[in-house]
Amino acid sequence: MPVYSSIEEAISQATKEKFSSQESSSLSGGSISRSQCIKGNDGRVFFCKENDISFLSFFEAEVKALQEIKATNTIRTPEVITSGTTDLSSFLLLEFIKEGTSSSEGQKEMGKQLARLHKIEQPFFGWTLDNCIGSTPQPNPRSENWVEFYRVHRLQHQFQLAARKGQSFDKAEKLLLHLESFFQDYTPYPSLLHGDLWGGNASHDQAGDPFIFDPASYYGDREADVAFTYMFGGFSPSFYEGYEGEFSLNPGFKTRKILYNLYHELNHFNLFGGGYASSAQSSIHQLVSLL
Repeated sequence: MPVYSSIEEAISQATKEKFSSQESSSLSGGSISRSQCIKGNDGRVFFCKENDISFLSFFEAEVKALQEIKATNTIRTPEVITSGTTDLSSFLLLEFIKEGTSSSEGQKEMGKQLARLHKIEQPFFGWTLDNCIGSTPQPNPRSENWVEFYRVHRLQHQFQLAARKGQSFDKAEKLLLHLESFFQDYTPYPSLLHGDLWGGNASHDQAGDPFIFDPASYYGDREADVAFTYMFGGFSPSFYEGYEGEFSLNPGFKTRKILYNLYHELNHFNLFGGGYASSAQSSIHQLVSLL
């Protein structure tokens, strides 16, 4: 797989050390961007993601998210090298972390570290940049009201995107109207979220230490991060034991987990179609039945 000379030059400039690629290999796992491992003649190895040139602003938002998570000194993220464009694409260059084996202790430590990230209270809901979830634009305007933020800029936003595809959802308006009902005994504060925390975006290095990557960060209710870990699996009971031991969840999380994963069900419908519409509809009916 060829490496653009402009990417070699970007690595050279960012690291202040001349870089020439020896080989590169495609990496699987991502459905939005093309990923490759680039090895240099000097033995250095980097992780590179590429997408259309128009995707650069999303890569730049990812850079900010990775750096912001790193600055909390709670959980590891890949070191950012640089981002930019070639004649044909935008790219993001990161430290290449060789993955190891997940253990019960490693999962527990990941849960603890995520909880420590969530414990740090942020100044508002939203974020300083809009970004994307997958390739779907994700608006992050500053807000002081979490329920209103989640209603308008998460659920309603996804419902509107679905409507453009000709998809409507029974009782969606009723759910949006009564969203406050799910927060009667719970007042979340803004935490820095990973935002797209499924099993494919969390791993362990060869020493068994956890790290997370591919964030879609914003400041929101920590339960939204924890909820998504359940949607596709990949996190062991030890992970949740570690999280709860560090920062216990409110009893109402069991219901709000459905509410928060509805956002991802809708987004997956908007990205991939298929059976995600029926999953979202089932969640809506389940939530409305609790009103």
